[in-house]
Amino acid sequence: MQRSLSERLWTTAVWAVVIFFVVNLFAMIGTVVLQSFATRWLGTWLPVAYTARWYGSAWDEFQLEDVLLVTFQAVGAVVLASGLLGVPAAYALARREFPGKRFIMLLFLLPMLVPPITYGIPMATVLYRAGIAGTIWGVILSNLVPTVPFVIFVMVPFIEQIDPRIEAAARVFGAGTGRLFLHVLLPLLAPGILAALLLVLVRTIAMFELTFLTAGPDSQTLVVALYYAVFAAGVRSTQSINAMAVIYMATTLLWLLVALRFVNPTQIVTRARREGA
Repeated sequence: MQRSLSERLWTTAVWAVVIFFVVNLFAMIGTVVLQSFATRWLGTWLPVAYTARWYGSAWDEFQLEDVLLVTFQAVGAVVLASGLLGVPAAYALARREFPGKRFIMLLFLLPMLVPPITYGIPMATVLYRAGIAGTIWGVILSNLVPTVPFVIFVMVPFIEQIDPRIEAAARVFGAGTGRLFLHVLLPLLAPGILAALLLVLVRTIAMFELTFLTAGPDSQTLVVALYYAVFAAGVRSTQSINAMAVIYMATTLLWLLVALRFVNPTQIVTRARREGA
């Protein structure tokens, strides 16, 4: 009876924490969304009236058309380059044993463990001296520093779960390296690759420090533009800034929905377990 009571108390406490977190999360998001449509909201539970003109104001004032285009270009390039660089590197680390392998793995791990600001400042200094920072190429290169190692560490376990005898059998039947990768490895690794690139996509959209340090006036992503809208000099209406924040949230959600249209996290975990067995 005592154990049953303690289990009920523990379950109740867990659900209370979860509900408290969810309610606060939706309350904060709801406040921002309502504020982005409010004409005036002072001392009342709900705004006095609603309007959509703040979105047009934010779109024109913050040049969101150009900012969104830069964001899509930078994120797409980082995701593509991370996959092209990270997957082959992960395959080499998973299939080959060589001196210094542990040290190399440790080097790849550092950008994910160390706060980005600590290596972002010296990296930005080097990129500015090379004339790359301040452009979209600087934003892309700086974001590749943590994302390529991330893809490697996600992909290595997926590759290790594939029986090397499958590759050996494919080579026995005459498959070259290109055909082996396209027709044998790629279908088996597709869930892991899509999962890694999905996480890279979300990480790059939200990456502020490295993008802020290497972006110029014409290469700001949405998260950096939102920062400047809040903290840059000048007077800006709160509703316009909240409208911009809603556009940022909607853009991130859109990317996630597009990615999840092709990637089911449950299927990824299930398939990974099945292949590991």
